[in-house]
Amino acid sequence: MLKQHLQFKLSQKLSPQQIQLMKLIQLPTQAFEQRLKQELEENPALEGGKEKTDDLDNEFDDNYDSETDNETIATDDINIDDYLSDDEVPEYRTKANNYSADDDEKSIPYAAGISFTQSLINQLNTVYLSDEEWNIAEFLIGSVDESGYIRRPLADILDDLAFTQNTYTDEKTISKVLKIVQELDPPGVAARSLEECLIIQLKRKDPTASTELAIAILEKSFDQFTKKHYKKLIQKHNITEAELKSAISEIERLNPKPGGSYSGNNRIVEHVVPDFSIRIVEGELELSLNGRNAPELHVSSEYSNMLKGYKDSKEKSKSQKDTVMFIKQKLDAAKWFIDAIRQRQQTLFITMNSIMNYQKEYFLTGDERNLRPMILKDIADEIHMDVSTVSRVANSKYVDTPYGTKLIKEYFSESMKNEQGEDVSTKEIKKILETVIGEEEKKKPLTDDKLAAILKEKGYPIARRTVAKYREQLSIPVARLRKQI
Repeated sequence: MLKQHLQFKLSQKLSPQQIQLMKLIQLPTQAFEQRLKQELEENPALEGGKEKTDDLDNEFDDNYDSETDNETIATDDINIDDYLSDDEVPEYRTKANNYSADDDEKSIPYAAGISFTQSLINQLNTVYLSDEEWNIAEFLIGSVDESGYIRRPLADILDDLAFTQNTYTDEKTISKVLKIVQELDPPGVAARSLEECLIIQLKRKDPTASTELAIAILEKSFDQFTKKHYKKLIQKHNITEAELKSAISEIERLNPKPGGSYSGNNRIVEHVVPDFSIRIVEGELELSLNGRNAPELHVSSEYSNMLKGYKDSKEKSKSQKDTVMFIKQKLDAAKWFIDAIRQRQQTLFITMNSIMNYQKEYFLTGDERNLRPMILKDIADEIHMDVSTVSRVANSKYVDTPYGTKLIKEYFSESMKNEQGEDVSTKEIKKILETVIGEEEKKKPLTDDKLAAILKEKGYPIARRTVAKYREQLSIPVARLRKQI
């Protein structure tokens, strides 16, 4: 038999408005503008631009006042006086006090274009093919990945052509059509391996002694070439060191990812818009928030006039009450959105200001060795906010500095103690590691053990496996693959 009983449980949940505010904070400048445009389209009670009123206070507010300027309206009663009072947020309160109207708008545009696949199809239109060959060629082009390779065996393509395209052929015909597709641009496209990709590119060049030798090395000694066994290559091909160096130089100028260099491969057109700007003025750091994060918004005066008309009317029908309820909801949403934007500005500025001051020495010099170890909790504790809030600001926002535009999260790093017991940033160690590798003798590159010993001499006692981890994070290959003639 089922028994019913009451249970009291205390739980903490975010309100829908708090969730929306967190989402607003996370948005970078360009995405925020899209969200603002959407809100203006969906809520007729919210208007952009300056409010056309004579009594508008135009005085600039230099403080970030955390108190709310508009009252919270109860949802069960319709108190029209609350909406007709002059407590609407003036437009100057929706501006930040740290940007100038004539600030340069910095963005990095990317041009749009047709897709990589469509470009290959367009080129195929200039080649005479039978209907069967065209179907095979089109299917092969559809199998080309973003790097420009076909990574599927011809036997699998043969089966797919039969089952999905109702095209029955053989591997010999597919191989013949593949050769035609491989003649399209960019050179090396539709290759089935790196070896084939490089050979296709070399064969498209004017024949010289260096290119012929490079082709022979790739065709007969590809494994030894990738492992940089230069002495074995010299012996096997009976060549001099200078000839080998010339052939390797030809290979190094080739593109291992022909599809990646195609600009039309960028389907999504984006702009990197700095959310903050840091400048050095008379030896001091000056932080400003991108003005596009501080739009001019106000509540529609027409909606207030509607409420005045309802208040002055003696007879109030049900349809009028329903209209007032609709207006009330839109006004609530408009006032909340204006306040949420103000809170977003305040949160962004406070967080970035704390990061700037924490890394003051770096921002003044631009030397990455001056980056202090900094984790999200360090900033969260300083500004008395949650770690998740700092994370939302750091993960998606860019800052324009005298040393370039960078993602804010790049300034965060773990700490490690040096021989003096001082906490140093792992970014500092990576920078030194990168410098040491850059200055090494290319004929005898340093192994991870030797790199660890050098770092220890410089006062950074780290293990060999840690050196290997940092090297991989810097996208630097092992010593054997760094070897040059």
